[in-house]
Amino acid sequence: MSVLAINGGTAVRQRPFPQWPVYDQREEDALIGVLRSGKWWRFAFGQGVELAEPEQGERSQVASFQEEFAHYHDCKYGVAAANGTGTLEIGIRAMRLDIGDEIIVPAYTYVASSTCVLQNNLVPVFVDVDPNTYNIDPDCIEEAITPRTRAIMVVHFGGQPADMDAVTAIAKKHGIPVIEDAAHAHGCEWRGKKAGSMSLFSSFSFQASKNMTCGEGGIICTNDQAFAAECDSLLWAGRKIGRPWYEFHSLGWNYRLTEFQAALLRIQLQRLEEQIRHRQDMARYLSTQIEVIDGVSPLIQDERTTLHGYHIYMFRYDEPAVGLSRDKFISALAAEGIPAFGGYSFPLYKNPMFLNKQFINGSFPLGTQYHEDMDYTSFESKCPVSERACRYEAVWLPQNAFLGTREDMDDIARAIDKVITNKHEL
Repeated sequence: MSVLAINGGTAVRQRPFPQWPVYDQREEDALIGVLRSGKWWRFAFGQGVELAEPEQGERSQVASFQEEFAHYHDCKYGVAAANGTGTLEIGIRAMRLDIGDEIIVPAYTYVASSTCVLQNNLVPVFVDVDPNTYNIDPDCIEEAITPRTRAIMVVHFGGQPADMDAVTAIAKKHGIPVIEDAAHAHGCEWRGKKAGSMSLFSSFSFQASKNMTCGEGGIICTNDQAFAAECDSLLWAGRKIGRPWYEFHSLGWNYRLTEFQAALLRIQLQRLEEQIRHRQDMARYLSTQIEVIDGVSPLIQDERTTLHGYHIYMFRYDEPAVGLSRDKFISALAAEGIPAFGGYSFPLYKNPMFLNKQFINGSFPLGTQYHEDMDYTSFESKCPVSERACRYEAVWLPQNAFLGTREDMDDIARAIDKVITNKHEL
């Protein structure tokens, strides 16, 4: 008689994990308030025909949210936009780099971390990640720097801040800025410093799966007033505060956040820290339960990470030692009621877009200063950790599972142990 649920046995877990997003009457009241106000976008609070906002009296939800979110993350300025991909594009455009300049990007991350570079006619240079955290490896950064390098982008992957001590030291040594892709890192901390506050600018996402969400959205955080003003202009199609509405000063986008979205986010921000701390407690407990199971090992929480968001909980699956493919392992876990998945199928540089160089009209970045195109097939040998994570090692669990209880974590651990113990059934 089969033991595993995938073969007809009884599943470890019969009930769902906590739902996401979390909301209550506060979100409903906030949305209705905006609806009834008749002011559904930020410019409804403008003055005359100029792009401006009142310094006192009623303020837009967007303006209020920008200030609240930035200050929570130890930044002076926030610039909210339609999505996190857009905020990366805007922030890099505001740097005013030259065509063909390079930005270093981790190979193990979502595609937006690289397309934002290409959209600005710049060149993403991929580097490998640390096997213990899946964050960008500082040693690999140093090796990838060339005379054309203009910035280092870190991704605080899964909610664990990158090694900002090492990264900022390298950046300072070479006189280049750091960009924080903090799409996974709302409220997270490195040595007590908020993620998003340790760079020229940071970019957060409020897409539906993120630890703060309004369905779609993003924000740039920075401590540079002039840089913030430039970003704000770019998301308003190149308009400038205090100038006529139909006067455009630079090539920008219409990436505005709505009042409805900002109203939701203001409430989401109120419950963020409690949720982060709860996730961290549950994740740490789960790690103690699975680290004793042969064939799996949790990623390490760096002791300098004072608050880990666990947007994604990741553990390493030792496919060669277990003798069962990761895909079969994950399918069996799913049958046991555990929403595990393998994450990325391949590192960024193996996407067809890079292999076939389908960028702008099928060419490399417009007007590139290179004598020959970048060979993205060359990165495979440089990124063994990313290759291993994508092919057979990384297993992800979603953040909403960690809003549950220790009993929920016990179910996850029992399911992992059950599948590995009964691997002969697969």
